[in-house]
This record gives sequence, C-alpha cells and structure tokens, in this order.
Amino acid sequence: MSAYEISIISIIGINVILAVSLNMISGFCGQISLGHGAFFGAGAYAAALTMVGSGSVPLAIMAALLTGSLLGLAVGFASLRVRTDFLAVTTIGVNFLFVGFVRKQAWLGGEMGISGIPATGFGPVGNMTMILLFAAATIALSLYISRSWMGFAFRAVGEDEGAAATLGINSGAYKLAAFGIGTALAGLAGCLYTFFTQFITVDAFDFIFSVMLMAMVVIGGIGSTWGVVVAAVGLTLLPEAIRFVNDYRLLVFGGLLVLVIRLAPGGLTGMVQRAFLAVRRS
Repeated sequence: MSAYEISIISIIGINVILAVSLNMISGFCGQISLGHGAFFGAGAYAAALTMVGSGSVPLAIMAALLTGSLLGLAVGFASLRVRTDFLAVTTIGVNFLFVGFVRKQAWLGGEMGISGIPATGFGPVGNMTMILLFAAATIALSLYISRSWMGFAFRAVGEDEGAAATLGINSGAYKLAAFGIGTALAGLAGCLYTFFTQFITVDAFDFIFSVMLMAMVVIGGIGSTWGVVVAAVGLTLLPEAIRFVNDYRLLVFGGLLVLVIRLAPGGLTGMVQRAFLAVRRS
C-alpha cells in the first residue's frame, strides 16, 4: 500500500468519526452545531501537548477525549438557553473564538502551530489501522445509541421538547449528553489527526471545515448513521477523484448542500428510502 493510499484512508477514517459524532448532536438530538471544528481542534491540541510532554499514546487519547467533552459540555450549557438559529450562531462563535484564541497563544504555537510531535511508534500502517478501528467503534456506538432509550430520548427532544417533557424526558440532561458524547468523539478525531500528521496548525480547524462536516451530515441524511458514513467517505474522495474540486471545495460542498436541502431534504438516506418504496409499489 502506497503512502498516498494510507493517507487517504486515514483522512476518511477521521472524517467518518467527525461526521458521525456531529450527527449524534445535530441528527439525533436536533441541536444544530456549526462549530464542530473547534472540538476537533481542542482534541488535537490537547493530544499534541500531551505527546510533547510525555510521549504517551494512551494519555494523549484520554486528554483529547476529556478536553473535547469538557468544551462540548460548556457549549451544551449554552444550548439549554438558546435554540435552533441562535444555537447555530453560538457554535459558530465558539469556532471563531477557538481559532482566535489559539492564534494568540505562543504556548500553542500561535500562527505557526505545533511541530515535532513525537510519533506513536506504530508506523503509518499502524496509525491507519488504529484510526479505522476507532472509526468502526464510533459507528457501532452511534448505531447502539440510535436503537437505545437514549436515542429515543434524543429524537424526542429534537422533535418537540414540550412533548418530550410530558413523557418524563429531561431535555436539558439529554442535550448535555449529546454534546458531551459528540464532542468527546470529535476530540478523539483530533487526537488521531495529530498522530497522523505529527504537525498541527489552527487553520485546519476553522469554520470552513465545520461547514464541510455539516454538509456531510445533511447530504448523508440527518439522523442516519450509515448515510452520514457514506457521505463522509464520498465527500472525502470527491476532491481526490476530481482534482479541480479541491480548489473550489467550499463552493462545491455549499452547492451540494443547497441542492440536497431543496431537492432531497432527507439526503442520500431519504432518496434510497423513496426509491425502495417506489420499487415495492411497482
């Protein structure tokens, strides 16, 4: 396997973790988050600092999970008071605040980022395998949650908080749980990204990247784990398959997002379901 193939597969695995984790927040629980890049970046920087300080892979993973989760819970508390468009604006603000804060901190590398991050010792193939294993575990967790009482509660809160309350569902607690789980996994993705690149700059975690992650969720089908996985894989490979797309990635992703919202609100999952029903009727 070539270095290029290892690189592409690794990026696909990281994007799958990010898209599925965002789907838990926005798809399952209906909390529109447009700042997922901040949690991704928080995990990456936590892992980088831990690796530089200790060189311990398990400690770096735990630091990334904890940092992403704590930042997510802080934003989750804000979600208890704001909804829909206001929550989306709040998460956008968090993303910009994160980027602006990191740029001004010399101990975080500022504009230059952090380089010389110690290697995991697993080698490129070992790192790729670890990323794929964590991606598979994230998918399995998402599928388990979607079929559990927690998944039912998430969807009830997302659909109608008032109706959920009549069923005895504490909407605040489940909102916090969604943010805590989703952002912890984003932090994990950041850690794996750090292992993969051994160099990070804050530009990799900006608002544009957060929009691309939301595009994966919407195009795949909000709330559908497998649809989001397919979209994450496809939208990661698209710029590689069609080179000119790479130069206009935001324009292409934005255009696809608008088309899906207008023509197929259910995303890829909705299109497949409608096609299946049409076949059954015929």
